[in-house]
Amino acid sequence: MDNTPKTPAPVDGPYLLLVDDDETFSSVLGRSLERRGYKVRTAADHEAAIGIALNRLPQYAVIDLKLARTSGLRLVKELRAMSPNTRMVILTGYGSIATTIEAIKLGAIYYLTKPATADDVIAALHRDETREDVPAAPLPPSLNRIEWEHVNRVLADTNGNISASARILGWHRRTLQRKLNKHPVER
Repeated sequence: MDNTPKTPAPVDGPYLLLVDDDETFSSVLGRSLERRGYKVRTAADHEAAIGIALNRLPQYAVIDLKLARTSGLRLVKELRAMSPNTRMVILTGYGSIATTIEAIKLGAIYYLTKPATADDVIAALHRDETREDVPAAPLPPSLNRIEWEHVNRVLADTNGNISASARILGWHRRTLQRKLNKHPVER
């Protein structure tokens, strides 16, 4: 019996891996992307996504930042190691400067906040150059926004580990969970 490791087969055409633990959102976005010509495979967690990628390397990946048991940033890092040419976008309802920077450093090409349309995702996946016309923020962020970004930075640094993040922040674990369940703080 041949014991050599299998190399994932490359894919012809626009093959996209969509990773989001929100089944309804994933289904709707997946169908919208398929109507636009993409071959979409969906996964609800890190393990399923890696399994799909090992079977067939995606050309594109759309990854939710906050998965059930881990951070989407970990998946970005592992997919980048498996397939350096995969174009990845982080999609989340918990956008922050810290996680945006981390996502880009790990190999994502763009970062979108929910709600995002299929057209937004496609534009992000095919974005080839930086924009020079992005206006600067007119006002500095509020203290609540700075706190929210700091919490998300600590969470990213601990790979989504709530207990470790709470210890670093000096908070009770439940306090951190309550703060994370709130929507992102506006400016």
